[in-house]
Amino acid sequence: MEIHKLNYPDNCTIENSIPYSVALGFFDGLHKGHQTVIATAQKEAEKRGIQSAVMTFDPHPSHLFGEGRNKVGYITQFPEKIRLLESMGIDALFIITFDWSLASLSPERFVEIFIKGLHIKHVVAGFDFTFGSKGAGTMLQMEELAKGDFGTTTIQKVESADEKISSTRIRQLLSEGNVELASTLLGRDFRTDGIVVHGEKRGRELGFPTANVAPEENTILPANGVYAVRFTFDGQTYKGVCSVGVKPTFHDKGEMPAIVEVHVLDFDGNLYDKSVSVDWVSHIRQELKFESAQALIAEMQNDKQRAREILEA
Repeated sequence: MEIHKLNYPDNCTIENSIPYSVALGFFDGLHKGHQTVIATAQKEAEKRGIQSAVMTFDPHPSHLFGEGRNKVGYITQFPEKIRLLESMGIDALFIITFDWSLASLSPERFVEIFIKGLHIKHVVAGFDFTFGSKGAGTMLQMEELAKGDFGTTTIQKVESADEKISSTRIRQLLSEGNVELASTLLGRDFRTDGIVVHGEKRGRELGFPTANVAPEENTILPANGVYAVRFTFDGQTYKGVCSVGVKPTFHDKGEMPAIVEVHVLDFDGNLYDKSVSVDWVSHIRQELKFESAQALIAEMQNDKQRAREILEA
């Protein structure tokens, strides 16, 4: 898959003149709704004998317009998004820098520069996709601006349980700890990538050594609690039980940010500085404060057994 990183106004062109059918959107999560948009662009490419492409933006618009909590956490970081798109068989990826220059472009100029200028012959996007300054451009306007130079397809909302599948809905589910339904809407387990760092080593003291995972920046995490997870590093995947939270048995609430700790089942080794992935499979329980370390150890034994049962089912 060819990757083209573009920004306006300095770098808006590519050297080749290959025609594309493009799926257009931010695609955070690459959930089942996004997959429908992308699959449709691929079908249109095949129909026309041209290449398939995805056009997306970086960073998320909320990181330009929002402040503090208004900045959304990413469901899928770009390295994972690229890996997933490659697995889908996409021929090219256009990543456009979302900054004030791009945000100020009129819908007409956006189409001239990033659609017609990049030899795109068909555009596929969701019904609620907007573009251009203040999101003034709609897919209806995209069709009008094409003037016969390219075709358009608008994908109506994709639903699950009579609700639209959306990144917003998935973020809400994760904030509730409902990783099971979030994963159903994603079409795969929700994943967190990160690096194993040194922690307090309290798990080892309790007889449950853990990998303290520092997630990539701006990554959304599930609600605080305990989960059955799959833990991958060095090309190998292990079963695990993961705690995300502030360890209330040892710390006051608000004393520290949430941390991700994974006890890897049937493994004993050094994981420091390794790049790892945590696939969140099932919620086991909420985060609790225990009266003693012994009470916590007893509950951790239960968590470990429950995680094993879930992951072996």
